[in-house]
Amino acid sequence: MAEQMQWANALSTRPSLEAAVTDVVEQAVSSLAAPADLGLVFISSAFASEYSRLLPLLAEKLSVPIMIGCSGVGVIGTTASGEPQELESEPAISLTLGHLPGVNLQVFHLMAEELPDLDSSPDAWIDVIGVEPSPGTQFILLSSAFSSRINDLLQGLDFAYPGSVTIGGQASSGGSSSQIALFCHDESQGVQPGLYRQGTVGLALSGNVVLETIVAQGCRPIGEPMQVTKAERNIILELDEKVPLVVLRDLISSLSEKERVLAQQSLFVGIVMDQFKLSLQQGDFLIRSILGVDPSVGAIAIGDIIRPGQRLQFQLRDAEASAEDLELLLERYQQQQLSQPSATAALMFSCVGRGQGLYGKSNFDSELFRRYIHDVPIAGFFCNGEIGPVSGSTFVHGYTSVFGICRQLTAD
Repeated sequence: MAEQMQWANALSTRPSLEAAVTDVVEQAVSSLAAPADLGLVFISSAFASEYSRLLPLLAEKLSVPIMIGCSGVGVIGTTASGEPQELESEPAISLTLGHLPGVNLQVFHLMAEELPDLDSSPDAWIDVIGVEPSPGTQFILLSSAFSSRINDLLQGLDFAYPGSVTIGGQASSGGSSSQIALFCHDESQGVQPGLYRQGTVGLALSGNVVLETIVAQGCRPIGEPMQVTKAERNIILELDEKVPLVVLRDLISSLSEKERVLAQQSLFVGIVMDQFKLSLQQGDFLIRSILGVDPSVGAIAIGDIIRPGQRLQFQLRDAEASAEDLELLLERYQQQQLSQPSATAALMFSCVGRGQGLYGKSNFDSELFRRYIHDVPIAGFFCNGEIGPVSGSTFVHGYTSVFGICRQLTAD
């Protein structure tokens, strides 16, 4: 029988960095009971003044050849009793260790100015990223939220590594970009332990591993799908050959009073990703913000490029819609995976706009996840933008929880 993949996560809320690092290393090493090939570390911005000490402290107590991580206003991990915990706005460190037989791992750090133009060849992207394409390549990206050209990088990865899966998040902080931190270390590539304030840290995984994704954008559709009949860049000029603002006003007037109130502050558009799909459900839309309206011509500006011929549907978001959306996606995932090898770990990249602020209680998304996918360590952080695929293309999202579910490709 082939050697089994193992993961362990540890969480500490000790207010001293040394004590927290000692705590998570001791817990994770004793839980793993096998040599660690990979470490993932998420540290809360309460430790912002001490970020430069994190990797040296970890290196003193832990031997792991590859490590990536970043800062977040909150971190997510698993308690010693196996309960998921989302720790917002308090000192905390989440450390995950993986024993990954048969898995190839490679780390890279890219600055915005190093990225090729979007019309460059796949080879130009492969040269910059430094990862040879292979079937089943998967990426975990941790990016600075400032000037990282993350959208260009995602398009480049989709282009140069067709069929790959990419998940991750943009590091968050309680303040300026100087409080953001990205960490990486790759012994085999000669990448020394480093702390970065900008760019993107990436981890490529291939071999005996699969990353499956759930991208919960937290909205429910209202009204009916419509076709964009006239548009310029991100401005919708006609919907079903009608004035968009008139269409929207008619839709809002047809809603219940509760929904009308919600539409005043939590109205979005969902762009249909598969133009040939007739029966639409959660996961078929790319959710984007409404940036503004022009009453003089009745146009609506949204947070993405829109083309004539695309379909869209207006969406509402609140705690109830968000919970319903995640539960539907989890149910669907559970049904699809019944015959597959069990999940071994999960990563969670959740928007700073979710969590306690949205639900009025802690640990909502992670506990709902655990109800469907049991007994796996879960780790992650609260992001300034969440990275995950919708209908085969990768995007940066807002108000979203992206889950990456890791399992061995072969059971034996």
